[in-house]
Order: sequence, then C-alpha cells, then structure tokens
Amino acid sequence: MKRFTDLPDGIDGLAVVELPNLLRAIDERKAALDALRPLSSATAASLRAALSLEWTYHSNAIEGNTLTLRETRVVLEGITVGGKSLRDHLEAVNHRDAILLVEDLVARSAEIDELNIRGMHQLVLRTIDPVEAGRYRRENVLIAGASFQPPSHILIPERMQDLATWHQTDAQHLHPIARAAELHTRFVEIHPFVDGNGRTGRLLLNLDLMRAGFPPAVIRKEDRAAYYDALDKACTTRDYEDITRLVADGVIRTLDLYLETVRGRSQRR
Repeated sequence: MKRFTDLPDGIDGLAVVELPNLLRAIDERKAALDALRPLSSATAASLRAALSLEWTYHSNAIEGNTLTLRETRVVLEGITVGGKSLRDHLEAVNHRDAILLVEDLVARSAEIDELNIRGMHQLVLRTIDPVEAGRYRRENVLIAGASFQPPSHILIPERMQDLATWHQTDAQHLHPIARAAELHTRFVEIHPFVDGNGRTGRLLLNLDLMRAGFPPAVIRKEDRAAYYDALDKACTTRDYEDITRLVADGVIRTLDLYLETVRGRSQRR
C-alpha cells in the first residue's frame, strides 16, 4: 500500500513544508479515506459525534466560552453545569444546531450564498440575541487588536454578494483548502454581523470544506493566537498562506482521525 507523505507534527513543523507539498499530502490522505468509503453507520456516527463536540468546544472557547470539553458534552446531553453562565450553555446548544444546518446544506449540495450564511448566523445567536440573529449589522464596528477595519455597514450587502459571487467563480480555481481559508478570511474581514462572526466564519469554512468532500477542520483553542495573527496578516496583506496552513493542519488532524478510526490502527503523519 502506498504510504502517505510524511509530515512533521503541529503548525510550527508544517511551516517548513512547502504549501503545494502540504496540499498534496492532504489530497493523498483524502484519497485513502475515499477508498475506504462507505463507512459503517456506527463508525460514521461516532466520528460525527466526536467532531461535532470538538468543533463546538473549540469554536466557542476561542470566543471566550468557559465550558470545558467535558462540560460542553454534558450540556449537549441536556444537563446544566453549575457555576457556568446561561450564555455559555446557549452557545453550546446553538453551535451544535448550526452544525446540523451545515450538514444539511452539504447533503443538499446547497450553494454558499447570503441566505445560507445568514441562516447559520441565525442559529448561532437565536437564543442569545434573537433581534440580531441572521441580520446584518446596522452600525460600524472595530475589531479589537486587528490591523484592519471592517467596511461601513452600508456596504455589507454589496460586499456579501461580492463574496458569494467570488466563491462561485474565481475561487473555484483554487485548491479546496486554499479556497476555504480565503473564503473564511474574506468573511471575517467584512464582519457582517454585530456578534457571532467568528463562529459563523468557522462554520462557513467547514461548509466549504465539506462540500468539497473534506472533513471539517477544527481550529483549536490552543492555536488562537496563531489563528488571529494569520487572519490579520491575510486581511491586511492579501497573503493567505499562513491561514491556509492553519486550516490545512486542522484538516490533516481530522483526516488522520478518520483513517485511524476506520483502520483501527494509528497512521503516521
């Protein structure tokens, strides 16, 4: 059996691998996983549950949610965790429901457009701020610590339509990993909502990956500083390599998890 291209561990290790070689290694892993499909229903269900939990925990934790991974699982099982805010609980449930929407959009081969993006945001905020859920901001904002300024609220409908048009045209020539990373970055730069942009942006990132047949990439809480730095660099310089590498690292972790689970043994990265 053909071996995978060996890759070093972690974001810092992957930084020494040229990006085309990194994307080629991901394609090899995806091909290996595709050759093992269809997965058994039990395996598919267990992987989906594990990834949904990890995705929810890390995406919320990046934004300041204080639930631990275990507490997030408990909340998603319908149990209240003492000492944690109502918002922490609602964010976990809302994000889980938004993932369900992403999965439905993928199953229907739905387009990435304004309606579906606003639908994801509506679920992210629906029980937290129902007035703003799914609604473009009507005021100008600054992003703390960022070197770029989001556009005026007046321009948001135009910019979001441009984003959808770009994705359906020019972006289709990009490798799916690079396209998803740039889509995510362009969305973050627009910052179309008053709140919930980060979570919605990462849902959008994975919607694009999953539509292309890749598993979701979980941006980890531990990589928060590198993630913000990569986004800031991409938004200010249009250099998307760092954010693409970070997304690639997440995809590799997920692909290896799939392969290890399906084959019942570890796969060397």
